[in-house]
Amino acid sequence: MKIGIISDTHGLLRPEVIPALQGVNRILHLGDVGKPSILKELAEIAPVTAVRGNVDREGPCAKLPETEVVLIEGRYIYMLHDVKTLHLDPAAAKFAAVLSGHTHVPNYFTKKGVLYFNPGSSGPRRFELPVTVGIMELTSEELRPQIVYLLSEEKRIHS
Repeated sequence: MKIGIISDTHGLLRPEVIPALQGVNRILHLGDVGKPSILKELAEIAPVTAVRGNVDREGPCAKLPETEVVLIEGRYIYMLHDVKTLHLDPAAAKFAAVLSGHTHVPNYFTKKGVLYFNPGSSGPRRFELPVTVGIMELTSEELRPQIVYLLSEEKRIHS
C-alpha cells in the first residue's frame, strides 16, 4: 500500500504534485490546505484525509479536525499539523507513525519505534527550502518513507 503525504499547500496545488502522487492508494494532507478545492483535486487521485493547519482559519478548511487517527493496513497513524503541539506519547499509544507538516522542512526519523515524518511543503516556496511531498509505503514488515522533490532543479527521491 502506498500513501501520499502532503502538507502546507497554502492554497497552491502545483502541477508537479499530481504525477508525484499518481498510483497512491490514499492521500493524507497535514494542514495549511488554504483552499478546499485542493482537497477535491487530490480526491481525484485517491481518497483524502486532512487536518487543519494554522492558516486554515476560515471557510471549509477551518472545519477540518486539528488531529486525526487513521488505521491503514492494521497500523494506527497520527496526523497533526505542528508536531510541537503533540500532547501524547505515540509509542505508548501504539502509533506506527506521527505525520506532521508546518515547518516546511522535509524529514523523517524513528524514535521509540515510531516513525515521525514531515513531507515538507508542496505549496509556495518558503526561503530556500525545497518543494516536496512524501510517499510512505506500508509493507507487512515496515513503513518506508520517501521524500519526493518536485521542482526540476531539485528532482530526486530521498529514501
